[in-house]
Amino acid sequence: MSTTASATAVEGEVLDANRSLSEKQRRILDYLRSNAGAKTYFKSRLIADDLDLSAKEVGANMRPILDGDFDVSVEKWGYSSGTTWKVTV
Repeated sequence: MSTTASATAVEGEVLDANRSLSEKQRRILDYLRSNAGAKTYFKSRLIADDLDLSAKEVGANMRPILDGDFDVSVEKWGYSSGTTWKVTV
């Protein structure tokens, strides 16, 4: 398989995974993709502020992103004055 075919297959898998997300979940994932460096930590309330959501909505919609196979890795990192998410690209 050529490199182009491999890249297209991976892009197709990401698109399929994105389709299984709700609109809020896609917005959160897009936010993480565009704002994460090699390793970044995000507070739910700060994501919520930027996306006009509540911190509770961010936390409730993070599960499919945590469980999904995406081009970012997300794990719940801490809970001190709100949930912190560790995001690795």
